[in-house]
Amino acid sequence: MEENMEEGQTQKGCSECCLKCLSGIPYASLIATILLYAGVALFCGCGHEALSGTVTILQTYFDVVRSPVDALDVFTMIDIFKYVIYGVAAAFFVYGILLMVEGFFTTGAIRDLYGDFKITTCGRCVSAWFIMLTYIFMLAWLGVTAFSSLPVFMYFNIWNTCQNTTLVESSSLCFDLRQFGIVSTGDEKRLCTASENFIKMCESNELDLTFHLFVCALAGAGAAVIAMVVAVSVLIRNHVILTSKSTGRYCTRF
Repeated sequence: MEENMEEGQTQKGCSECCLKCLSGIPYASLIATILLYAGVALFCGCGHEALSGTVTILQTYFDVVRSPVDALDVFTMIDIFKYVIYGVAAAFFVYGILLMVEGFFTTGAIRDLYGDFKITTCGRCVSAWFIMLTYIFMLAWLGVTAFSSLPVFMYFNIWNTCQNTTLVESSSLCFDLRQFGIVSTGDEKRLCTASENFIKMCESNELDLTFHLFVCALAGAGAAVIAMVVAVSVLIRNHVILTSKSTGRYCTRF
């Protein structure tokens, strides 16, 4: 009888401990971190492959060749963008961890475990600095989203023309790379709908795949913007509450 009572008390204690731990999880920060990781992974992965597909399309169908000297041509720019993508992936992996740690330390989980605490001046400064950093990242991702829409628009025009080749057979439409600033004004690199390379490009998988990869990269950048907005809102709320309620038992759980 006593053994059964002890087992029941043990099970009750474990369940209460689990509920206590779950109640201290910063769910909003967790959602922001997951959304940030998903958006950055989608942007970096799809963006990298889309840039590789762009190189193939330019070399195969537009007959653009890489400059033999160390000049700042379109291929060099694509290589730079790839290295930027590597840096973004590494930086926001670390930032996502910091965001989650900040979320845990601004909830009542630590206080409930170790007793009441008072937020220090240093803690308030770190929290304010983190809010400013997150806001800057949000503005940066807004710029990345706007910039990512440019290749989507360019590829959509080409892809849409390929989907309606029967409607443009009577007319000759040309895509001149000089209009997009991809090549210099002295290089005439155009592709017309009546040319053989245009027909081959429309029949290949590179154009369709590259276009949809850029669309996915744009969606990933948009998801990162949403994650930054959520993160900024959470950080500001927690900072205000912890500053105004630094004394007494108060739990944000946010």
